[in-house]
Amino acid sequence: MTKLFGVQVMLSKLVSRLEESILSLLLVAMTLLVFAEVVARFGFGAGIHWAQEVTLIISAWFVLFGASYGVKVGCHIGVDVFVKMLPRGVHRGVTVIAILLCLFYCGLFLYGSWIYLSKLHLIGIELEDLPIPVWMTTSILFIGFILLTYRFLQLLWKVVTNQAEGFHLADEAKESMELAKDLEKMKILPEESK
Repeated sequence: MTKLFGVQVMLSKLVSRLEESILSLLLVAMTLLVFAEVVARFGFGAGIHWAQEVTLIISAWFVLFGASYGVKVGCHIGVDVFVKMLPRGVHRGVTVIAILLCLFYCGLFLYGSWIYLSKLHLIGIELEDLPIPVWMTTSILFIGFILLTYRFLQLLWKVVTNQAEGFHLADEAKESMELAKDLEKMKILPEESK
């Protein structure tokens, strides 16, 4: 049992590092590509003909990698006022049902994306501006939802084993109130805006 737990921790760290590295690489690549395109277009009057298509692909990869990373770090926004008012046992039950629904949703997308990618592979279509098969660039559909499924399974395990009470969601209202208090303390926010 201890060996299995050690493998799980090691796998989790590996996936997290890989995910963070890929997200960082995608963000840097997209930023540099857009910067180079702007400089080429406005500085030299000539653009990079494939930059827009590649930027769109990179942003899609960034969003789908970011979705699973968002589940991990708790930066997704959710409406959980009602669920927080429920008794602890009912709250856990509702959370488990919500996670199972999320896993079902991921399963539907995995199935659909597998069929879609298989058909794209059979057809052999390439990108408009680069000689790269479309199925390779859109494979993030499958990869992203595998990662999202992995994160939801991790969360389900944490809820079932009492390591977490539910989804760790971003609380923008609380963060905004804390920011307003900090600004008021620094005398940046006027008194009448309270």
